[in-house]
Amino acid sequence: MTPLRLRIFIAIAALSAAVFIRLGIWQLDRREQRRAWNALVRSRLDSAEVDLTAVPRDTGRAHFRRVRLSGIPDYEHELVLSNGRNPIPGSPGVNLITPVRFAGTDTAIIVNRGWVYSPDAATIDLSRWHDRDSSFSGYVDVLPATGGMHFKNRPRVVSGLSLATLATALPYPVSTLYVVALDDSAPAPDRPARLGVPSLGDGPHLSYAIQWFGFALVALAGTAVVLAKSRSA
Repeated sequence: MTPLRLRIFIAIAALSAAVFIRLGIWQLDRREQRRAWNALVRSRLDSAEVDLTAVPRDTGRAHFRRVRLSGIPDYEHELVLSNGRNPIPGSPGVNLITPVRFAGTDTAIIVNRGWVYSPDAATIDLSRWHDRDSSFSGYVDVLPATGGMHFKNRPRVVSGLSLATLATALPYPVSTLYVVALDDSAPAPDRPARLGVPSLGDGPHLSYAIQWFGFALVALAGTAVVLAKSRSA
């Protein structure tokens, strides 16, 4: 290898190693950010339950707060979410998406009442799964502006929850905040399986960081080998 090519190779290898190291540090920073977010979420999920009306309207401050609400479940316009969360992996099913109405307002609150088995992940007898009362406890989630779709040939089925999708599926407006129902009672065959709190973890950031640092080590080790061979040539 000529001296010029050697210098170019060393420069590229050093630059690559620096980039890989920076990417590894970035992944470690992301892990710390995720841990901080998880701590915030856990503190909200562990907080005392309050009435939904007491929750801040700001979505960032309301997200994951423990709440309760009492209203009139509108089972006539209930929907099924075909690809929602599944507490029984490998078993097809749907989430029950129930609008809850309140006196004095036309805006409904969406409640995800949980999962029920469905062979085709779309078709169920909704009348079988009505809750015994009109009060729900759970945590606040936030509806995105877009996402999913409403199937015209299956008017009760949606593939995702969003303000845009629900606007086409329901005859009235819904709040940006919705509630994922929780339940301390034991599962029963005549009751939807509640979804539970969201899963929290560090994610893949540490493994990604190790990979990037590994790439940097390979680049530096390769440079050392090339330098050693060039000196002995």
